[in-house]
Amino acid sequence: MSGHSKWKNIMHKKEKTDAQRAKIFTKIGKEMAVAVKEGGADPVSNSKLAALIAKAKANNVPNDNIERIIKKASSADGADYEEIVYEGYGPCGVAVIVETTTDNRNRTASDVRHYFDKFGGNLGTTGCVSFMFTEKGVIVIEADGKIDEDKLMEDALEAGAADFSAEDGIYEITTETDDLDAVREALEAKGYTISSADTDKIPSSYITLTSEDDIKHMSLLLENLEDNDDVIEVYHNWENMPED
Repeated sequence: MSGHSKWKNIMHKKEKTDAQRAKIFTKIGKEMAVAVKEGGADPVSNSKLAALIAKAKANNVPNDNIERIIKKASSADGADYEEIVYEGYGPCGVAVIVETTTDNRNRTASDVRHYFDKFGGNLGTTGCVSFMFTEKGVIVIEADGKIDEDKLMEDALEAGAADFSAEDGIYEITTETDDLDAVREALEAKGYTISSADTDKIPSSYITLTSEDDIKHMSLLLENLEDNDDVIEVYHNWENMPED
């Protein structure tokens, strides 16, 4: 779930159970299948696939699994996935964007609508909340005691990054989406280990929930969306989201 920044998402993922990690593997596999279908199986010429391979490795997906996914996606009997984005509102008008990859749009639409209805939200039309978000590239590097923060910031900005921040042992580097791959490659070339390099949707404003019922329902909405195998990413502008 992406609220304030991707680094929280990464930290949560490190603590997932085996079953939850299997779901993450499945979701990344679907994204890779779409990337192969759209741009081919060569990560050198397919930057989206290259980024997803990096994402898979950051989530400890074995190399054999990655190769198997790419090979299957390249074959004629590979599943025919499509990407669909849903937009809506949670309790008290919290803006929610749901990115999905599915081989059955009717199933996915029904599931997403059910979650919004069940937990006090409303599924809206395309564009109803996306104008509240700006898409950026986000690179995450974990502090290991050896990284010079000032040097990393200098290297990141020199490579074309737009912003740099440090919080709780995590360095977060923000880029324009078109610069994400170039900045990631420049930092890797300098020896930095990238924990995550992905796009994120940053909200222009946030909503604070004060009612216990609203907080409970919003938490359940996000939890159910994230647990759905067709849902790849969920973005929202909930300010006081509880920590795991």
